[in-house]
Amino acid sequence: MTSIPALSAHGAQIPAIGFGTSQLGNCGEIVAAALKAGYRHIDTAWKYGTEKGVGEGIRASGVPRKEIFLCTKVSHEYLRAADFAKSVDESLKNLQVDYVDLLHVHWPTIDNIPLAETMGALAKAKRDGLTRHIGVANFNIALTEEALRLCPEPLVTLQAEYHPYLEQTKVLDYCRRKGLVFTAYCPLARGKLFKDPVLAGIARSRGKSIAQIALRWLMQQGNIAAIPRSANPQHIAESLQVFDFELSADEMKRIFVLKRPDGRIANPAGRAPPWD
Repeated sequence: MTSIPALSAHGAQIPAIGFGTSQLGNCGEIVAAALKAGYRHIDTAWKYGTEKGVGEGIRASGVPRKEIFLCTKVSHEYLRAADFAKSVDESLKNLQVDYVDLLHVHWPTIDNIPLAETMGALAKAKRDGLTRHIGVANFNIALTEEALRLCPEPLVTLQAEYHPYLEQTKVLDYCRRKGLVFTAYCPLARGKLFKDPVLAGIARSRGKSIAQIALRWLMQQGNIAAIPRSANPQHIAESLQVFDFELSADEMKRIFVLKRPDGRIANPAGRAPPWD
C-alpha cells in the first residue's frame, strides 16, 4: 500500500492526498473502497449531503477511526454561533463519530454575520473536543487574514480550488508565509484536464494517467494537500500512485503555463468572495 506523506501545521498532520466526496451522493461503498485502497484523509461537508455515506463507508471499511483524518464543513447558512453549534452536532450525528479531525467554515458569510462570531464558534467547537483542528474554505487572502486575527485558536488550512488551469501562486505563497496548508479541491478541474494535449503528452511519455500528472504537479509545489474525487475504483487507486516519480523542471513549467483567465470552476454567484 502506498505510504502517503503528511503535511504539518500547528499540530495537524494532513495526508497530502485525500478523497473528496462532493457530488458523490450516497457514497458509502465508494468511501469504503477509497479507505481500502489506502486513503486516510476523507473530505466531506454538510452542504454535500454525503456525510451519512462517509460515516457508513468508514464503518464498512474496517479502518480504525483514529487512523482516518476526517474533514467536514459548516455551510454559509449556519455561521451565527448558535446555528454553527447545531450544524456541527448534526454533522457528527450524520457521520456517527464523536469528533472530526478538521472543521472548516465552508464559504464566507453572505449575510454580514460578523466574522468574529463565526471564528469564536469555530474555536469553541475545537475547545469542546468536537474537532481536533480548524480551517477555512473559499476565503480570499483578506478574509483569511481577518480570520487568523479574529480566531482564538490556530487555523491549519485554507481549502480552495487549484489545478493547472487556475493561477493560485499568490494564495499559495500567502499560505506558506502564514503556516497554513493549502488544501486543493477540484485538482483535476472536474475532468476538464483530461482532454489537455500538454498533460496527455507528459502522461504518455511517463506511462502515467493525466490525473496522476496533474496531482504530481500539485505535490511537487509543496505545502499542498489535494482531494481528488472519483466513483471509479481504478481512478480512486491511481490517484494515490503519485509518489513514485518526479516531474522535471521543464515538465513543471509546461504545466504552469496552462493557467487561463477563465480557469475557475467553483464560482457561485452571490456567494464567492472577490478572488485574489
